[in-house]
Amino acid sequence: MTPQRRRAGWALALLAVVFAGLQFTSPAHTNPPTDASLAIERRETVPVSVARTLDIACRDCHSNRTHWRWYTYVAPISWWTVDHVNQGRAELNFSVWGTYGRRLRETRLHAICALTEKRTMPLPAYALVHPEARVPDQQIRELCAWTETTVAAARRP
Repeated sequence: MTPQRRRAGWALALLAVVFAGLQFTSPAHTNPPTDASLAIERRETVPVSVARTLDIACRDCHSNRTHWRWYTYVAPISWWTVDHVNQGRAELNFSVWGTYGRRLRETRLHAICALTEKRTMPLPAYALVHPEARVPDQQIRELCAWTETTVAAARRP
């Protein structure tokens, strides 16, 4: 065996050991318990088609009902996905919708429409791994119509 192959073998072995060691540093994958009466579907009238879009494209990162898939437990992907879910929940969490004040609900509803129209949500990386999460134009129109109707209804005395 040439010295070059020997070094490559040791480097590969070292990488394997480091990768295996990283698996012991996985962050917490949480789905905090919540009061179901605070969930968006209990506080707002959500049409079936919109609820389906929210379930498929949004809930993994924007609720306490994240479906943690096997690859989210593999470092370093685990660090990235847990961080994204935590950030997503901090920005908008459908599980605690009932705790939001009227103004916060309005801004979040407007953001849902705007970010989906711009196709920045769901995150492109998420949509790449989950093609079913890509929101077609018709569903975006339905989602935006629902957000507008919901905001208008909240403003009525």
